[in-house]
Amino acid sequence: MGYTMNRLTAGAEFAGVDARTRKALADGGFGILTEIDVAATMKKKLDVEMGQYLILGACNPNMAHQAIGLEPRVGAMLPCNVILRAVDGGVEVSAIDPVASMAAIDNPALQAVAGQVRDLLAKVVAAI
Repeated sequence: MGYTMNRLTAGAEFAGVDARTRKALADGGFGILTEIDVAATMKKKLDVEMGQYLILGACNPNMAHQAIGLEPRVGAMLPCNVILRAVDGGVEVSAIDPVASMAAIDNPALQAVAGQVRDLLAKVVAAI
């Protein structure tokens, strides 16, 4: 089983894919709670260069509320991370598959919520 849903945008500029990703997340009911510029962090902390790599911590408030209500410690696994990374020939966007990430929790009701979130994120990735 894979753990991400991926989309490669060939020949695209990073800033354009970033903007489209943010719009698709918003249109899909997700807000961005966290943002980590991994390349800048690696440069600052380790003095190493790497390609553009951004982690967006996306959250659908309704789905998060449902999940926390079913499993109070599930917050340790939130938000749903979406990464953008420069690759040869374009920009790849990868979103976590919530079903895969929640597989360690034995709670069928939570798995159902994770499936709903996966469906929402799959639409987001397809819309980029």
